[in-house]
Amino acid sequence: MCILSFYKPGTIPDLDALRDGALANPHGHGYAVIADGRIRVGRGLDADTVIDEFAAVRAQFPDTPALFHSRLATHGYIDEQNCHPFAVGGDERTVLAHNGVLPEIVHPRVGDPRSDTRVAAEDFLPHEPFGPLDSWVGRTGLEDWLAGDKMIILTVDPRFKHTAYLLNEHRGHWSREGIWYSNHSYLWRALETLHKPGGYLYDYCDYCGQFDLERPGPHCTSCGFCDQCWQEFPHCECEFLTGTERYADLSFSDVA
Repeated sequence: MCILSFYKPGTIPDLDALRDGALANPHGHGYAVIADGRIRVGRGLDADTVIDEFAAVRAQFPDTPALFHSRLATHGYIDEQNCHPFAVGGDERTVLAHNGVLPEIVHPRVGDPRSDTRVAAEDFLPHEPFGPLDSWVGRTGLEDWLAGDKMIILTVDPRFKHTAYLLNEHRGHWSREGIWYSNHSYLWRALETLHKPGGYLYDYCDYCGQFDLERPGPHCTSCGFCDQCWQEFPHCECEFLTGTERYADLSFSDVA
């Protein structure tokens, strides 16, 4: 499901958190930093290289908005071209990065090597299908379309009112260091939890952020979200998973 982090002006990246997030989301990495009226972007498949490069660029430009993304692939090839962030409509003045799985309308067709986010950035969102981002209708329309997903847009295009847009901010969380994270996977230690007896690969919920070391399967014990099919409670589509049916007649409070 990836991990996305946002840095307000003056915020210093936590490099250990970035490296841990990259371990849990190993399929490519990228960053964007607003710098002298343009956006500095870097991407690559080697986490250490990209993180070190980001740290160096951020040190040069510490007083502007920035983002970092590590990918866990769901659609598209695992290559540098599918590493976030992506230029919106090919205009390098505006880039976006995303955490989650976007609606089917932007899923790549058979033979298309792009990820769903790349398709959205290149083909769908440039047409402003929900209206201008600076309008209430446009922003809420985009956030509703994202559902439980999160997105960051950075821009130096003068037609926008702001240089940074954090969409569905409430779906993530702010750390004590003032960094916004889309989920808790930067806390995950791959070598320590991957084969934990009786445990599940992900100890955090990408939807509500609940961290549960004893979670026995893909369903969050707090909200019921399924990490297999990415459906919200109670609409899990994984009929082959034992225990799925038990969510049908429960309320959120019952699941917690």
